Amino acid sequence: MKNNNVKLTLTVGLIALLLLCLPLMGVWLAGRQVLPYLTSPSVSDHIPVASFSWAVFIFLAATIALCLAPFLVHLFKSQRSIGEYKPPTPERLPWWGRVGVMVFLVSWSLAWTRFPWFERFQTCTFEPLWLSYIVVVNGLTHKRTGGCMLTKAPVTLLSLFVMSAFFWWFFEYLNRFVGNWNYYNGPGELSAVNVHASVSFSTVLPGVTSTCDLLGTFPRIRAGMDRFVKFDTGSQPLAPWLVLLFSAIALAGIGAWPDLLFPALWVAPLLLIISVQTIAGYPTILSPLKTGDWSRMWLMVVSAFVCGFFWEMWNFFSLAHWEYAIPYVGRFYIFEMPILGYAGYFPFGLECAVIADCVRRVQKRQP
Repeated sequence: MKNNNVKLTLTVGLIALLLLCLPLMGVWLAGRQVLPYLTSPSVSDHIPVASFSWAVFIFLAATIALCLAPFLVHLFKSQRSIGEYKPPTPERLPWWGRVGVMVFLVSWSLAWTRFPWFERFQTCTFEPLWLSYIVVVNGLTHKRTGGCMLTKAPVTLLSLFVMSAFFWWFFEYLNRFVGNWNYYNGPGELSAVNVHASVSFSTVLPGVTSTCDLLGTFPRIRAGMDRFVKFDTGSQPLAPWLVLLFSAIALAGIGAWPDLLFPALWVAPLLLIISVQTIAGYPTILSPLKTGDWSRMWLMVVSAFVCGFFWEMWNFFSLAHWEYAIPYVGRFYIFEMPILGYAGYFPFGLECAVIADCVRRVQKRQP
């Protein structure tokens, strides 16, 4: 047991060290000062964004389409084998779910309006909106299945809130190197991310995982994903080392060439964590792929996309909001986000799955 704890500590420590230090190494190798990236505001806030490029836009759009196409085709073909969902028992939305709906509607209206009497609290509408969203989604899951994470695994849900704050702060750290988004307290009034933001960040993982639980009750959304392509990550011992090398170079590249490698912000951490987990002999979110079961990964990807759409929609008319400055593809906006930017939610969903899986394993005392 002691050896297992030491191994786990070393694995987690190595992952944290690589994730934090590799972008700084890229800055240093590029001949720039490292300290400004560790202060506020960072130098990335003042780096001009590369202008729109049709070549990059078409290349990234084609890459995204090629990655999604096999899953969408398989999902479409599997629809014929799915019957209609029948709840195990006729459930009503629980009372706390109905309260959540009322708070949700009030929070939404306050976020998008500008009442003089609410002016003092106008920048604090994100938290009640997303907290009530999580309650409502859990209530809908309870209505369809008779249970949900809020009622059956409240400790896990609470742990996800805590981990979520650290989780998103890491992406704020990576954003210091690329400057892809900035926060505003009002029109043109740039604001720094502060301690208050931790409460907002804490809703990310619970929001995505709760949405995943709800979407999982709809068989048509996950049709055939439990019998898709078999992929054994342990069949090639050299593969995780190559993936680790690739992800390490990509993370360092964020610091050296932020305009060229900004997509690595969402992909490289995922690949690095999975490769280190595999090398250390731990199960990963890819382990079920050995039997062709992609359902969990697919649902988390779709859930992150759904939450991403709501994040961007509710952000659009809110006083306190964020805006994007994404190189080469900053055109064709849906709300504040360029259309290709939504593709970042796909790997982000898998990163949410990695952390949620780790939290659940700790709760169950699994390795």
